[in-house]
Amino acid sequence: MMEKRVNVRVRGLVQGVGFRMFVVREANARNLSGWTRNLPDGSVELEAQGTSGLVDELIRQVNIGPSKSRVTSVSVRETTIEKTNENFRILY
Repeated sequence: MMEKRVNVRVRGLVQGVGFRMFVVREANARNLSGWTRNLPDGSVELEAQGTSGLVDELIRQVNIGPSKSRVTSVSVRETTIEKTNENFRILY
């Protein structure tokens, strides 16, 4: 299985609506490692690493978001794979 790591920026109504916990649940359900955090501009950033197809599934879920969110844009870029076996977590 191919592995990849992506950096994702999510914009819209994504803070104060349970978005980061949603991302953590979706990522951990797929055994992905990485993190998510709120940014000062109101967006959410995340990095996720794991099997390519499972990372793609997470990106699809992030485009939908939890019920109280309203995602207006998602930008994704591949980044360097890191040696890690940490669970997915909220940085802040």
